[in-house]
Amino acid sequence: MSFDQKEMFSLMYKLARLTGPDTRVEYDAMGAVNVPLDRMFGPQTMRAAMNFPIGGMEELMPRPIIVAMGILKKAGAEVNRDFGLEVKICEAILKATDEVISGKLYDEHHFPLVIWQAGSGKSTNMNVNEVISNRAIEIMGGQVGSKDPVDPILHVNMSQSSNDCFSSAINIAVAMQLKEKLYPSLRLIIQALEEKEDEWKAIVKTGRANLMDAGPLTLGQEFSGYKQMMANCNTRLYSSMKRLYQLSLGGATVGTGLMGNDDFGPQCAKRIADITGLPFVPAPNLFEALSSRDALVEVHGELNSIAVSTMKIANDIRFLGSGPRCGLGELILPENEPGSSIMPGKINPTQCEAITMICAQVMGNQVAVTIGGSNGHFELNAFMPLIASNVLRSIALLSDGLRAFTTNCLQGTKANIDKINKALNESLMLAAALNPYIGYDRASEIANAAYTNGTTLKQEAFKKGISSTDFDSWVQVNNMLGPN
Repeated sequence: MSFDQKEMFSLMYKLARLTGPDTRVEYDAMGAVNVPLDRMFGPQTMRAAMNFPIGGMEELMPRPIIVAMGILKKAGAEVNRDFGLEVKICEAILKATDEVISGKLYDEHHFPLVIWQAGSGKSTNMNVNEVISNRAIEIMGGQVGSKDPVDPILHVNMSQSSNDCFSSAINIAVAMQLKEKLYPSLRLIIQALEEKEDEWKAIVKTGRANLMDAGPLTLGQEFSGYKQMMANCNTRLYSSMKRLYQLSLGGATVGTGLMGNDDFGPQCAKRIADITGLPFVPAPNLFEALSSRDALVEVHGELNSIAVSTMKIANDIRFLGSGPRCGLGELILPENEPGSSIMPGKINPTQCEAITMICAQVMGNQVAVTIGGSNGHFELNAFMPLIASNVLRSIALLSDGLRAFTTNCLQGTKANIDKINKALNESLMLAAALNPYIGYDRASEIANAAYTNGTTLKQEAFKKGISSTDFDSWVQVNNMLGPN
């Protein structure tokens, strides 16, 4: 900025203070904008805030996205220093980006934009550029809003476009949240299920298929299935991460790298990997990386699988815990809170209810992500904020929900041995053990007679001429728990 420009800006600043003491005047390509004095953002952010007054605090661009943008801008500044960015300006930008990454500037409400904005995330990219620019100016002793000596586009956004910045930031944010939140929760529930598998390995119970009585198995075997389901979810999610680590940085607006440097994308990805400890790499095809969000659709598909598996497990557990006297009652769930305002002593499976509602929400998010991912028109997907917010919300809900369900329900669940034994002893499906000795048809007759008469298999077998000794020898549940 020349001396005359500085003087003019100072004069306009003073006039703005006289007419609007709580605002300053900043300029963009469309003219002057009044910006709150105590905010670090600038004119383009202010325009977006006025143009998209949609929703409230719950619709704000998620904090992980802003943190990821801070990481990206920090890496960009470090790389651009090698490409000619002035050292003092770079140092100020780096200090400002550290305050974005720490969440300090987010907590101070310098990022007011909601997810419902430009589909490329352009408004948020400029919000971040302006905040970093103004904070860097402040660090260097300049006048906030002057763009001197740090310009939000020429310096903070150097070698970048909103398109490749925002799309890369989404991948960074999602990968970090998976690492920090969801993977620990998955490990927790897998461990808890494995402990139940071992604890209950000797408890034989009635199996159920088609919601009807079936052959016996151990409670440990039943829970081993649940454990494997969640282990498979963890493995599938991990396998999808390879595509998530591919960043579009360096692609600029349409994938050609217009106005950039050939080395910017690869070097920036390497620096982001160093900062995050995650193996980010340049996308092998920048045109695909900008026009498609398939990696995020794939990741959310695995989140949806986690929701599907969790829904089944939680439903089984609450049905097995139904009662206490008129339900299945094979499990005793922790009594965390009163269950009714009118029925004394009623305890509800609230953790199961909460986690299954979360699963339903994740399944709904899957629809939004699918529609958003399918709408990448030509060289850019313009549904990126929608996709990002839904993926991040699913991660947050599953992370917290799985942890709460595990610690407040699963770990404290006990086996109701009396109920389990009663159901097992009354099961008609044990008649399958008679097949090798008397044939399927005669075994069916005994089972049907026991059902019709309200008697036991042993009583009806005795009527058919089978001795008590033979029945006890042939019908041994421990011999029905595996191949024989």
